Amino acid sequence: MDVERRTVKDDPLGELAARLRLLQELSGLGVRALARDTGLSSSSLSRYLSGQTVPPWPAVIALCRLVKRDPRPLRPLWEQTSNPLPAPPKASRQLHPRPRNDLPRDTADFTGRESQLTAVRAAVDSHGVVAVDGMAGVGKTCLAVHAAHGLAAAYPDAQLYVDLHGFTEGREPLDPDSALRMLLGALDVPSERVPQDGVERLASCWRSELAGRRAVVVLDNAADADQVRPLLPGAGPSVVLITSRNRLLGLDEVPPVSLDVLSPEESAELLARASGDPSGPEGRLAREPESAAEVLRLCGRLPLALRLAAARLRHRPGWTVGILVERMARGASEFDTAFAMSVRQLDRSQARLFRLLGLLPGGSFDEYAVAALADVPLHSARTALEDLVDAHLVQQPAAGRYRLHDLVHQHARQACARQDPQAEREQALGRFLDYYVHAAAAADAAMPVLSPGRPASAGLPPAELPRFADKDAAFAWLASEYETMIAVFETAVAVGADAHVSELPRFLRAYFARRCGTTHLNHLFERSLAAAERLGDPLQLAEAYSDLGFARYNAGRMTEAAAAYEAAGLWMSEAGDTRAEAELALRRGYLRWEQGSAEEPLELFALAGKLYEQAGSPAGAAHAAASEAWAMLQLGHHEEAARRAREVLEVPHVDPAWPPALTARITLGMAIAVEAPAEAAEHLHRALALARGDGHMNNEAWCLNCLGVALRRMGRYEEALASHREAFALLDELFEEHWKIRFLNAYAETCRLAGLPEEALRLHRQVLELAPRLGYRHEEALAREGVAILLGAPVPAVPEGPPVHR
Repeated sequence: MDVERRTVKDDPLGELAARLRLLQELSGLGVRALARDTGLSSSSLSRYLSGQTVPPWPAVIALCRLVKRDPRPLRPLWEQTSNPLPAPPKASRQLHPRPRNDLPRDTADFTGRESQLTAVRAAVDSHGVVAVDGMAGVGKTCLAVHAAHGLAAAYPDAQLYVDLHGFTEGREPLDPDSALRMLLGALDVPSERVPQDGVERLASCWRSELAGRRAVVVLDNAADADQVRPLLPGAGPSVVLITSRNRLLGLDEVPPVSLDVLSPEESAELLARASGDPSGPEGRLAREPESAAEVLRLCGRLPLALRLAAARLRHRPGWTVGILVERMARGASEFDTAFAMSVRQLDRSQARLFRLLGLLPGGSFDEYAVAALADVPLHSARTALEDLVDAHLVQQPAAGRYRLHDLVHQHARQACARQDPQAEREQALGRFLDYYVHAAAAADAAMPVLSPGRPASAGLPPAELPRFADKDAAFAWLASEYETMIAVFETAVAVGADAHVSELPRFLRAYFARRCGTTHLNHLFERSLAAAERLGDPLQLAEAYSDLGFARYNAGRMTEAAAAYEAAGLWMSEAGDTRAEAELALRRGYLRWEQGSAEEPLELFALAGKLYEQAGSPAGAAHAAASEAWAMLQLGHHEEAARRAREVLEVPHVDPAWPPALTARITLGMAIAVEAPAEAAEHLHRALALARGDGHMNNEAWCLNCLGVALRRMGRYEEALASHREAFALLDELFEEHWKIRFLNAYAETCRLAGLPEEALRLHRQVLELAPRLGYRHEEALAREGVAILLGAPVPAVPEGPPVHR
């Protein structure tokens, strides 16, 4: 019985009721018991189930969650039944975006393992999870990835892969918090819906996201059961394949499949297939059976070692198998035997580049990073990587992405330490860190979400950087490099590269705003500030305090934000950087508004605009002007706000969803709502469509709330209520309360004027519960005035809503 996939009929309310009745059937509960367990009244629930009344979206969510179903596929149907507004043109935010496939390429010469493969499939069928264990190089990842590719058709919603780095030399295992954020990001879960406070809530969110999907997940290279346990799915159809060198004894519910070395027959078959040796008596292996058997013995029948040996034989058609044995006989162990022989076949430049790869902090990499690391042209790095892939020393899990097996990485790292002088190693690692700071800065510049800052200054810019055609290309690059970027940051911390530690986080702000949320960003900026303090440069200190303050502000930590901004101001006077001073003024304006000030934010926004103009930054001046227009609107200066907003909309920009333009369009729509309702509606619907197309749920909710306010000012109360309800249906999916508090008072005022005083009073009291704890004095004051109006006290009307926060 598939609630999500039934066809929508001509009667949307009747169809929604039918789907809700299916949910009740899945629960096995009567109406009273179902109402009790979902927190709904039984009379209201009866009306929802019979199709007499449109349920609020939170009620739909509660019913779906009770039976562990994803509510989002029901959202379009609910919108049809609940929103009387003509649907504005909108870019659809896909309920399940295009399926993500992160699996490494399947092995073309996968050989043997029939019984183990059968055991993996049986465990997946019976338990939904399996753990493959065995020694290094025995083929655990190869088996898990091969099995996952075989399962992909039955699990079409996503195929995910994460290297947990349980045994990667030179780096700590990936912690569950970071792993969960990577997995949620891979499912395109917006950061607004990702919890910011603890692994348990992250794990719950992950299980909830998987519950409505058929996904296959490979958790590779696990250190222990504690690392893996939060990553396991709950109820639902998704499956997980785990690999580890250790038996995961702490996961009693997970069936194990243990791998040993290949059998003699499987080893011989793999060697023949990987070397391209012809079958039959004419093949080299068949002509030299004793030498072939010795190759198997020297490789210890380990698949990785066999492939390394086979690569040498494949690329040396003039060799006999005996020559291969002679070259291999110099190794100290099974892997060393094959590995050392493969490395000896590299020319000097290839061998140097291979050794330098051992300096990388693990994870995947591309040719740009390698070119910077080795200080060679991009085409040379590309050619060398292709040669190393052919030699089975480097893996290519996807087009343009490379990685090292942990054993290969370990040997490259040790060889680099032995053969390359320390000064050269430090220079290579420095170039690698330089590359990532400058590449991140280039990606950030292509994502005009925040007011522009200064370019990267840490280290030297590399000879070549990736080119980003637009913000989508930049975002895709940041998503693919996220794991490596965090490893780069940790490496910079470990080697004392304070300039890189200080700068890198500020170029990740736009990406973190979409995928990783506020908690992790606050953590990065705390360490960034510590690095800036060690450097002692006034400008870096000013920017570090300003960035930390903005991270605190976005996390709803107002008192800490104010303290950070105050420290930034002290250093700013020494720094003498006009652009940085402008950015701080803009940020302080946002904070002062939330703290209840009225005129001061307007003054700060105007100051920021003047400073940006002095710094030669028209984009920054547009950000300040848009915020100034919004503040004017809140103070009741509608004509001035509209004029300023139109000025911002005249500033040319390639991105129609550019934040200043979005803010200005909403400001203009609200400012002229009474005088020119048709034009106002056009601007607000356009802003809503842009926010939806940009995929930013907070902005979408903000647009809907403002549309509700504008419709209320037009006297269209029912439509206004529908818009507010849609906004709160989105907000109910988010985890950051400080976003919800910004819309409650406006919704309450609409309820009051629409003849719903009890609902208005409930919403104002919700603000009074949240605002003191979160530090939103302006919203608290509005709520108190709203309550006074509802209880009969004569108080003046107050403007609704805060300025936009990006």
